[in-house]
Amino acid sequence: MPFAVGGDPLLPVDVAEVVAADLKRSGRFAPLPRQDMLSRPSETAQVNFRDWRLVNVESLVIGRVNRTGAGYTVQFQLFDVFRGVQLAGYSVRSDADGLRRAAHQIADIIYETLTGEPGAFNTRIAYVTVAQLADGSRRYALEVSDADGYDPKAVVNSKQPLMSPSWAADGNRLAYVTFENKRSQIYLQNLVTGQRELLTSFAGINGAPAWSPNGRELALTLSKDGNPEIYVMDIASKQLRRVTENLGIDTEPAWAPDGRTIYFTSDRGGSTQIYRVAATGGRPERVTFEGSYNARATVSADGKSLALINRDNSGDHIAVLTLQSGALKVLTDGRFDESPSFAPNGRMIIYATRTANRRGVLAAVSVDGGVQQRFSAREGDAREPVWSPMRQ
Repeated sequence: MPFAVGGDPLLPVDVAEVVAADLKRSGRFAPLPRQDMLSRPSETAQVNFRDWRLVNVESLVIGRVNRTGAGYTVQFQLFDVFRGVQLAGYSVRSDADGLRRAAHQIADIIYETLTGEPGAFNTRIAYVTVAQLADGSRRYALEVSDADGYDPKAVVNSKQPLMSPSWAADGNRLAYVTFENKRSQIYLQNLVTGQRELLTSFAGINGAPAWSPNGRELALTLSKDGNPEIYVMDIASKQLRRVTENLGIDTEPAWAPDGRTIYFTSDRGGSTQIYRVAATGGRPERVTFEGSYNARATVSADGKSLALINRDNSGDHIAVLTLQSGALKVLTDGRFDESPSFAPNGRMIIYATRTANRRGVLAAVSVDGGVQQRFSAREGDAREPVWSPMRQ
């Protein structure tokens, strides 16, 4: 239901609308359009469960937003319509600029109450934007926004390319690649303090950083010994250990949730495919076999699936590989889909794609392919999105 408003009729955010959009985007809910609502209760006494049962509404959320000092208090209740009982009821406080986050928190509570799984709406995404300036140069930015693409903030700006952002498990640090010094380097950006630290600046390729689940190591691609290989760096000591050794190109590492296995992209078998290897090194094992090109793997939170780029005659698409069965399901039908990243609860995948005029935009798809969404347009091209961990 639209939430009632007390003390400030001109709210900057329609909280109920944000909650409904979050739940719909998950692919597991179908919010009733407002024009189809039989009534608009905001208090328990106003709810007539019988009316909602007649139109097969299973759950009902009502709420109220009150101005409290410099911020807001959002109260809401979740009801099981067919049993006529309250399932959840909370009061969420928000500062003046935090109503969207409060809405995402409410959506998470509703999602978990009804599905038994944690929601991932109150999380963030990081991505790179590229804007063409009037003088013909380009401006690159590493941006962080809410999981639905709203409230973007640039954390790094550069006139040289930025690439491959990767979240640490604490959600407070990003590793990324920059060409600011006319060569590839990997930096660590602290989002809390604003400080950044140079991690690697070897001759050749410094690329594709990927944080380990424990936040103490970084897998990365280096060609300092002549060929692109997978290495793991201990962040505290900066010590490296080499994980792969092959004449082919090994790149794009991704950790399994247990930290014991690293998936990576390689052309060592004659075509570009996904392999896995023990994080301590050893003999790699190929895991993709359907099609001549599979790349850019990201691992689901339960470790059971990979999201990846699968190429066929019509272009590059986002697909999900079930590791146990080897079944590959293509989720999107774009020609230029790239950079998939799982939501931390494994239910959605964010990725980059291109419009008809070749402009880069962000999009999301549910893991069953049933729900697809384009994010709101922003200045310049958007690329290489990556979903944050759950907020601490």
